[in-house]
Amino acid sequence: MIDELDLAFDEHAERGRPRHRRGSRGGKKGSGKSGVAFLMAFILLALLGGGVYFGYSKVKDFFVAADYSGEGTDPVQVTIAKNSTLTEIGNTLVDSDVVKSTKAFVNAAGENPRGKNIQSGTYKMRKQMSAKSAVTLLLDPKSRITSGVTITEGQTSMQIFATLSKATNIPVKDFQEAAKKPTELGVADFWFKRRDNKPAATGSIEGFLFPDTYEFDPKLNAAQILEVMVQRFNSVAEELGFVDNVQNNLSVSPYEALIVASLAQAEAGVPKDLPKIARVAYNRAYKANMPLEFDVTANYWLELNGKGAKHSGSLTAAEIDDPKNPYNTKSKRGLPIGPIDNPGHAALQGAMQPAAGNWLYFVAIDKDGNSIFTNDYAQHQKNIAQACRNGVPLC
Repeated sequence: MIDELDLAFDEHAERGRPRHRRGSRGGKKGSGKSGVAFLMAFILLALLGGGVYFGYSKVKDFFVAADYSGEGTDPVQVTIAKNSTLTEIGNTLVDSDVVKSTKAFVNAAGENPRGKNIQSGTYKMRKQMSAKSAVTLLLDPKSRITSGVTITEGQTSMQIFATLSKATNIPVKDFQEAAKKPTELGVADFWFKRRDNKPAATGSIEGFLFPDTYEFDPKLNAAQILEVMVQRFNSVAEELGFVDNVQNNLSVSPYEALIVASLAQAEAGVPKDLPKIARVAYNRAYKANMPLEFDVTANYWLELNGKGAKHSGSLTAAEIDDPKNPYNTKSKRGLPIGPIDNPGHAALQGAMQPAAGNWLYFVAIDKDGNSIFTNDYAQHQKNIAQACRNGVPLC
């Protein structure tokens, strides 16, 4: 009687050919081995199946971005910085536990037709939102809790403090106090160095509060708000290459060039005249060694002392030539002690790259603010007469 076939192969047998063997205990021994083999095969398949499933899960997790579901839980305020990329916005949201992963947010923003229109500002969000819900909320104007604060070119620090106070409900005195130490707000020490051996207004923030539209986090205090504005100034100066260009191409310090930018900003009626007015300031202060005679510096001193600015024709001789005024340009030669306002991009550019010319005088020649320039005093008087005939309010 032939026992059931043993499926093991003899290593000495012909390849592919099973050998037959009789067992002393017949089918019982064969059944036991088959059962063990079946059990082992079952376990192996289970392990293999589990491994495949586990591997699939890991691969799936690798390709599918982690995301929350639903509309979120607890409210949270999130501030999106100006000019943030979608990845940077996603990182900010992850840090606040609004979304689970930056990848999920970027994907959701990419799927939304308006996903690239997310603006800077502070938003009312919720923790653990789906990325899709977060994108939708960021695109909803009602979720924003801040609005832009616009600082215009040529505003003085006192005017800026009043604007900021109105927008933030922070007292003006808080801004005044914070502004007393510019270097603690991000103004580098080198800015207060001069090559003309004159003192600098080291305790003044004037000139370093860059005019722009800002979205301030409502949690910021006065000092932090001013820091944001100084950082913006530093960024613009770096973009222009202001420091290097001034030091390499002009025989003045960056601080002196900043003073000139502020003077040109105050005097110019139209942007195209900024480089020419800057050149007049440089020519009078450094080449002709004569007082600038800019009335705007007298007005700045009045404002610093709590008095209102006046039209040039209304200034008294004592106000124009006040010997106690460190910004006096009527009888004191050279540049004043510091900037008299906060110049914008074009004024900084004009002071960094002044127009070529030997002009020493200029005057607004028409009601549109255009100026006319000359190096001849007699011609200057004729230009003033023409301005008066054109109805310019200076006569």
